[in-house]
This record gives sequence, structure tokens and C-alpha cells, in this order.
Amino acid sequence: MGNPVFIPTWADASLSSPETGRPLYRRGPFLTDGSGGERWPVVEEIPYLRAGRKELLERVNAALDRGDHDAALAGLLRDQDDWAPTSPPSPQSVRAAVSVADAGGPAREVMHYLGFGPVADYFSYRLSDPVYLAGLCLIQTGWDAPQSSFELACGIGHYTRELSRRGIEATAGDVVFAKLWLARRYLVPEAKLVCFDASRRFPVEDGSADLALCQDAFYFLPDKPHVAAELGRIAGDDGTIVIGHSHNAAVENFSSGEPAGVARHLELFPGSTLYDDAELTEAAVAGRDPTPREAGELSRSEAVSLVRSGSRSSSRPRRAPDLLLPPPGTPLRLNPLYKDLGEGSHVLGWPSGHYEEEYAPRSGYLPERISPSETVLREGAEEGVGASPEIDRLVRHRVLLDLPEGM
Repeated sequence: MGNPVFIPTWADASLSSPETGRPLYRRGPFLTDGSGGERWPVVEEIPYLRAGRKELLERVNAALDRGDHDAALAGLLRDQDDWAPTSPPSPQSVRAAVSVADAGGPAREVMHYLGFGPVADYFSYRLSDPVYLAGLCLIQTGWDAPQSSFELACGIGHYTRELSRRGIEATAGDVVFAKLWLARRYLVPEAKLVCFDASRRFPVEDGSADLALCQDAFYFLPDKPHVAAELGRIAGDDGTIVIGHSHNAAVENFSSGEPAGVARHLELFPGSTLYDDAELTEAAVAGRDPTPREAGELSRSEAVSLVRSGSRSSSRPRRAPDLLLPPPGTPLRLNPLYKDLGEGSHVLGWPSGHYEEEYAPRSGYLPERISPSETVLREGAEEGVGASPEIDRLVRHRVLLDLPEGM
């Protein structure tokens, strides 16, 4: 297995122990609180700070003590969240996953070996699904020129990638080390990443982010008052909190979890502005501002979203970048959901029946059939965003995408 070199590192005392809350300091491949009683592994510059994993920590730390980075990485890549529907991948599958990633192979193959199952579809086609577009629109709506961000439950880093390339000092965390490792390898190598459990005190500092966000995950988290308080601690009174696509307990949803009602969201994030998630998607594609909603208007919404603006939002310039359009010049490729029929024609195809059932009803911006000219495809690949109004239109409608290498 390879051991790539990465740039981002955590400064001493910028992270804290999930057990004691004491600041942590880098000592070789570990973070320690200085007492000698705690050692938390750092593998590929991703600190692993999950409490309650004593046996795993002992194995990983022993591997690092003997200089066996490969064994340490393999151990962490097999760790799962507590609601994973499948067994951990075998050691052989993990070795295959790392081998593919080291060779620059496709992320989808890596996710197959790591046992991601249907979640691989979710991550592979994330850039064009309606929930992702709604999240971009929500961040843009709450924009107050952030200099730093923290994303909770970041998955493999799609939103953090978008923030990082806008010049924001981006930090992100997730409970699954394998997802962060994929983020590091494929989407956002420049971000600071940390593995931790949201049921404990978050390991990052008070007021360390101008923007704290949690997209398409808040409904999974059982102790919502704790999570809300921690996001508030990290954003402080000045920062903005963004909660996207949080399932409404009053409406049936596809995904499992422990959703809250609309009123409960307002209790947890008082003073927030509410939005209907489906309307955010429509606004994103149309390039317009979304319409705020009162709580009573959202009683039958499948998912709600909210922005809690910080005290500095009125004093900082709010001109937001158009997050539906990547930075000018970004190379573009045809959305992989489109299958080639020959003679320049392509048809929209869904990766599975479940994926189609969940996302197709809100994906009307994706045309069923397309016949993009060779000129448009070439200009999109060579000149990228901003090459022509037609190319930018196809980007907004997710026919052309700024896919990361290997995705």
C-alpha cells in the first residue's frame, strides 16, 4: 500500500480529546494530551478521534509503533458507523481498495471494495442530484463572506470541496474514516479532515469557523440538542449555521434516521430562516433567490433547510459566488448518468431503481435525451466554465459537470 504525502496538518492544541476535552499535541503519528494516557492515531493526516473503539485503537497504534502504515490504514478503513447495514469489508477487499486508489483508479471501484453498497451511487452521482443542488443554493443564500468553514458529516467531501476552492479555509469531519480517506484521495486533498463521533464533544475549537454546516445528515443524529449546541459553539455568535435537507418527522422519507418536526428545528436553531428543500432545488437551477417559509408552510415538506445568520452577517459583504457554476475555466465532462446511444445522442439512465425512485421526481432539470455538439463538449473540456452561455446553461442543468479526477 502506498503512503501519499499530503499538505494539510493540524496545529498543536487545535483539536481536543473526545474523552477528556484536553488539547491534543502531535507526537509522530499520534495526537496525545500530554498525560501519556491517550494516543490517537493520525493516518494520512486524518486524526482518528472516535471514542469507544479501544480494541481498534490498540491494533492501529501497535501497527504505527512498528512503522506499519499499511496495517494501520487497513484497520481504520474497516471501521464503520453504528448503523451500517453490511459487515465490514474483508482485509483482502481493503487491500484491493487501497491498491486501486494508489494507482489512481476510479473511486467507484474503491467504494465497491470498501463495501459502500448503494451509498456508492449516492456519492458517485452526487454532483447532479437535487438534494446537492438544494444544499448549494442554501449555502449561497446564507453567504456572509466566510473565511473558514466546518462541515459535520461531510461524507466524501463534495460541499467542502466547493467551499475550499472558493478560497475558504475548509475543515470537515465524519464518523467513518473511509469516507474521509476518499475525500482526501479524490475530492478535497487540501482540507483539514478529522474522524470523530458527533455524540461526543466535537474536537474542534470554539469559534473556529465562520460557517458551520451539516448537509443531508442532521436527521441521522440522535442527540440533536447536543449537535445543535456544538455547531453553535464552533460558529459562535458571529458565525452562520446552515442545516440542509433535514427530514421532516411528519412526512415519510426514503432514508432511515431520527427526523425532527419543523417546530423542533426552530427550537434547536432559534432565529433561523426556514426553506423548503424542493424549492431550493428549483431556485438553484433557475438562478434565483429561494423564498423563505414560515414553519406552518412546511408541514408537508419532505425535508426542511435553515440558515441561522450570525451577528456579523449584516456588517460583512454578502455578495455570494454563484455556487451552481464552478470557478471560471474549470474543465467539464458529460454527466455520467447519460449513456451513449451513438451518433451523438445520449439518454438519461439511473444507476438503480432505488436511486431513480428517490431522486428522479425532483430531477426534471436533467433532460431525458441530449445531443450535445462536439464543439460544446470540446469547449467544455478545454475552456470550461464561462466559455459560452450555452456551456454555462448545461452546467446549471447538470448536463455538464466538473467531476473530480477519478469520479
